[in-house]
Amino acid sequence: MQVELHRQWASVAPFGKDRHTEFTSDRIAILAADGSVVAERSNPRASFARHDLRTSWDPLHRAYFNGYALWTYLTTPFLLAMDGFSVEEIEPWREGAETWRGLRATFPAAIASHSSEQDFYFGEDMIIRRHDYQVDIAGSFPAAQYVSHHVNVDGISIPAQRRAYLRADDLKPMLDTLMVSIDLSDFRFG
Repeated sequence: MQVELHRQWASVAPFGKDRHTEFTSDRIAILAADGSVVAERSNPRASFARHDLRTSWDPLHRAYFNGYALWTYLTTPFLLAMDGFSVEEIEPWREGAETWRGLRATFPAAIASHSSEQDFYFGEDMIIRRHDYQVDIAGSFPAAQYVSHHVNVDGISIPAQRRAYLRADDLKPMLDTLMVSIDLSDFRFG
């Protein structure tokens, strides 16, 4: 996975045999090793109209989701300082014996992500612990994503593990409903 910090661009390689993706907020493409376009979709978000949790996705749907989701995850919290984002402090979240400070971010329309409003929770050390959002492209189901196993890369703390659960109305995660499990490694800045 490669992402750019100052613009919304991401790529996953491999994405099938000898292929990779190229994501921007208004286009998703699957490219061959030589750079030729295998498949592409402009305005990819529109292709999710009327989707819910049970709707099947084609490879371009999966590539778009991977692109925007991992771009968001890998650029947080830096993306919150980009033009067009607004942030406000919200009620803290109590998790076991800890209290995590909450920050609500409103994303600009030009940034593709799970939803336009997302909540981030930080421990006493100001390291992100949880990320809440609605998954608009799949019926707007609510999710609570736990962020852990932070690693230090050139002095920057990056979470290597993410677990997203369906979230109940009381904001509690439904721990028996794991939606996404992500383990990342081998971080590098270029």
